[in-house]
Amino acid sequence: MLFSIVEGCRRFFVAKHIGGIVMTHFKTAALTVATLALGLVLAACGSNNKSSQSSSATKQQLNLSATAPLDTIDLAQATGYGQTGNVYESFWRLGKNGKPIAGLASKATKSSDGLTWTISIRKDAKWSDGSAITAKDFVYSWQRTIDPKTKSPYSYLFSGIKNADAINKGNAKPDTLGIKALDTHTVQITLDKPIAYFKVLMAYPLFAPQSEKTVTKYGKKYATTSSKMLYSGPFVITGWNGTGNTWSFKKNPYYWDKKVVKLQKVNFQVVEDTSTGVNLFNTNKLDLTPLAVNQVPKYEKDSTFRSYAYSYIAYMQYNFNAKDATVKAAMNNQDIRLAFSQALDRKALTKKALGNGSQIPTGFVPNDLASDPTTGKDFAKQQTVANTINYSTKSAKAHWTKGLKAIGKSKLTLTLLYSNDDATSKTTAEYIGGQLPKELPGLTINLKALPSQMAKQKETDGDFDIALSGWGADFNDPISFLQIPESNTAYNYGKYSNAQYDALIKKASTTDANDAAKRWDDLVQAAKLFNQAQGVTPLFQQVTAYLQKGDVKGLTHNTAGTQWGYKYAYIK
Repeated sequence: MLFSIVEGCRRFFVAKHIGGIVMTHFKTAALTVATLALGLVLAACGSNNKSSQSSSATKQQLNLSATAPLDTIDLAQATGYGQTGNVYESFWRLGKNGKPIAGLASKATKSSDGLTWTISIRKDAKWSDGSAITAKDFVYSWQRTIDPKTKSPYSYLFSGIKNADAINKGNAKPDTLGIKALDTHTVQITLDKPIAYFKVLMAYPLFAPQSEKTVTKYGKKYATTSSKMLYSGPFVITGWNGTGNTWSFKKNPYYWDKKVVKLQKVNFQVVEDTSTGVNLFNTNKLDLTPLAVNQVPKYEKDSTFRSYAYSYIAYMQYNFNAKDATVKAAMNNQDIRLAFSQALDRKALTKKALGNGSQIPTGFVPNDLASDPTTGKDFAKQQTVANTINYSTKSAKAHWTKGLKAIGKSKLTLTLLYSNDDATSKTTAEYIGGQLPKELPGLTINLKALPSQMAKQKETDGDFDIALSGWGADFNDPISFLQIPESNTAYNYGKYSNAQYDALIKKASTTDANDAAKRWDDLVQAAKLFNQAQGVTPLFQQVTAYLQKGDVKGLTHNTAGTQWGYKYAYIK
């Protein structure tokens, strides 16, 4: 998910909505409160007054806010899936810590070469109208989503499944995709190459079934209202007419595991201003809501204050293929990139400038995204390379002097591109624009603020020196980040290229794909190489502050994929 701070959101802010949360397109990231990327406002306040108790305890209803109306409920058209796992369930679903748990699959087996998966669908799996969910529903869903005519923004996630890349390029027909129904309740999936994170990927709502009968029945009106849709998850959407500012998730009476679902309804209303959200919370009209940066100091000592991290990294992206010869030489100089990184005081940025509790990253892959399959150690700790993102003015100046000498210059002027659609982007850009010239003599940083879509287009076209960008994980595996810097990938706007890096990623995806330990080591080595080179310069990992009622229990929060799960939530 690319959040290009400039793009507003590949996942950060050209926010799209589905399932009650702002679905962003992380291709660029407007570094705004991650809530927008989540689109969902969780709220809570005052621990020792009546506002600490939910307004709906006896009814088992959860009242939440969203930053904008739902854009679409068609999972093939969605540009984000932060909450849709609550209404659309695939073979598996995400549990705690991003681990796949039971979904519509009752059993799954993998061939010894890792290229074939045979999955049994639960006999009691039903649509929200009581009809049976069958293997053909999965086959139809995948073929519909990947069909170029559908124009699914997330069809690239099918890559690795047989013929998916060819279909995406228009060189093969959708019905040649590597999925078929062996019988009513058995699906066989064939891969081009082993996918080590297959179960985690399959927990993504994008891979959930779709009802061909329902799509055919409603035609162009399909998914235009909540009633013109069938749902496979623990909840169904009600009260959405395509444009309204309120809607609900209602317990699905035909869901296979309905006995564990305690909430009867999750009510959403659009609340565009966080101050309004806090007021609604204090009057017991919301049970959860996000806080803006300037609200954090007032509430951070409150017992109901909560902060949730997301697998979103904001970073400076360098243009290795800049049109200006001097800029290109500078951006391709590792000492200059290291100078930039070491001249940044990330503690000052996250604490003073942003003030929202954002974390300092150890490298390109965020904290708490994935753990070593052998030791359980966080990948983020394993990728660490000394003297790359530490604040050291002395070392920064030394690298700067060496870099300028190498390109034959005594001074340098660069432009920093960013989106002006949100305050966090502006704050971050202004900090960089002031801090780097202060620490690096002879450097001038010009700031160029554009609306997110215009900034995104310039980044896509390679028309920038440095761009304030970001990326958020689609699923809980390091490859969700590490595929981006590969040479010639679509989102590698800066055109970073390193043959050794490419070879390590290829090895992890082919030769070592079936050996968890070896694959992991390949990825760690690739991450270290990229971090040492400062292929991009990480700035911060997004953390969003919330107020949360004390009696709201059982929420599942993940840093990637379906970030919010209500299946096990309840009001105590």
